[in-house]
Amino acid sequence: MSQGNIIISGVNPREANLKRKVREHLHSLGFTRTDEGALRAPGSDKEAIRVLHGAQREERLIASGNFVARAGVKLMQYFASGTEVIPKKISPVLERVSSGTWQSDLFRLASLSWSVPVSSGFGRRLRYLVWDQSNGKLMGLIAVGDPVFNLGVRDKFIGWNSHDRGARLVNIMDAYVLGALPPYNTLLCGKLIACLLRSRDLYNDFAHAYGASTGIISREEKRARLMAIITTSSMGRSSVYNRLKLQGTEYLKSVGYTGGWGHFHIPDWLFMELRDYLRHIDHNYADHHAYGQGPNWRLRTTRAALKALGFKDDLMRHGIKREVFICQLAANATKILQTGKGKPDIRSLQTVKQIAGLALERWVIPRAASVPDYRRWRASNLIGLYGSQAHLLRPEIQLDQGPISAFGY
Repeated sequence: MSQGNIIISGVNPREANLKRKVREHLHSLGFTRTDEGALRAPGSDKEAIRVLHGAQREERLIASGNFVARAGVKLMQYFASGTEVIPKKISPVLERVSSGTWQSDLFRLASLSWSVPVSSGFGRRLRYLVWDQSNGKLMGLIAVGDPVFNLGVRDKFIGWNSHDRGARLVNIMDAYVLGALPPYNTLLCGKLIACLLRSRDLYNDFAHAYGASTGIISREEKRARLMAIITTSSMGRSSVYNRLKLQGTEYLKSVGYTGGWGHFHIPDWLFMELRDYLRHIDHNYADHHAYGQGPNWRLRTTRAALKALGFKDDLMRHGIKREVFICQLAANATKILQTGKGKPDIRSLQTVKQIAGLALERWVIPRAASVPDYRRWRASNLIGLYGSQAHLLRPEIQLDQGPISAFGY
């Protein structure tokens, strides 16, 4: 006997069954092994990445079924049809999202329509709905939260060693949700929304919410200043974020690619079984999941479980490298992040309204003239993006009823 399992000929049935599930799941996603035993992804183009995220996305949709049934039909009125969008009149405004509100429900519903599941973020968070004030429809989403601790290309670009990072990471945030919704995405409004990261509005919100805070890991009082925001393309190289400049000001700068490590290919059901296994062998990672007990608990927990099962470390290397971008809000952001000294030069920061005006002229209006297909999009088309849960949004939906004010709901 060993912890409740009978071991026959050196084989632990529980471990063998879990190892089989891991292998079968990775095989179902199309992963193969190299001669060295490392994972080889079935492809790196956008469609391959969508397929790899398919199981995780379906899992999220099923888990959200009750929510979609409860809130979906009521909130679908806030998504636009192409005929309701007049490109030259698009007027973006940011609405800060608070938990437990209908705006929070709308944020969640909109993010569930995306082909790559989005994170819920952790630690400090600022979430926004991006509204088109001209018609009261939802253009897109922005969410920034506490940054990933280990990100080599970011640290190399800034010039950080491990001590510098620990001391000044509080001045960086990650944009973990960032994008435009149909039909605005067709009009290149994804570029417009990405530029809003470098807005005076967001800078001021951060200062108000987190300017004086205690570091969760260090427990030290820190005067946080939002110097930069990091975002990572979900589809490898990004055509939306590259060359993002307005009137000579660079809004996002590519700093390299991730190493292809992560845990997105390990869905929740399999992670829970791996975690239960760690709990079974009394491993301390099983229940140490509070933020502040180290970076990326889920990644480390998954790695620990796989190692305990006898798998190689590189099973967490899925091979999908994502492009990493930095948005520097202060003109001297890099210097301050390097040294911790200096006053942020934010004279070049503009308001959401000012940035939107430039972006409309630079990308959106020309795109509307050259690719008018956006007008064919109907708000009801969005329902098809909810996969197995789409049927929950179909009953008696009344859309395309003209502008509905999103304010004062």
